[in-house]
Amino acid sequence: MELAAEVHRATLKLPKHEMSGMAAQLRRAAVSVPSNIAEGSGRRTAREFIAFLHIARGSLSELKTQLVLARTVGYLADADLSNAESLSDEVGRLLNAVIRGLRRGQMAAL
Repeated sequence: MELAAEVHRATLKLPKHEMSGMAAQLRRAAVSVPSNIAEGSGRRTAREFIAFLHIARGSLSELKTQLVLARTVGYLADADLSNAESLSDEVGRLLNAVIRGLRRGQMAAL
């Protein structure tokens, strides 16, 4: 959730003409990460949860790409993006760790 909030704050600095374009896309990708984690955690099996964690990881990759694009085209400065990028790296590490842990649990159950 912290990542989504940080991305929302960063997008407030985008040019007004990008509010319905890049800002909306950044926000959607950022919100998709915790939303998919939450939805997956409500599923019945670890396998289903893992599938939603992979979707969350895909949304995170999309978000990272869009953050790089925002910097590359000059819409956001490094200072505007550093916290969001740090948080996205941390979320990625956490997602990978949870996926690995759930997979190990599945293997142990066999």
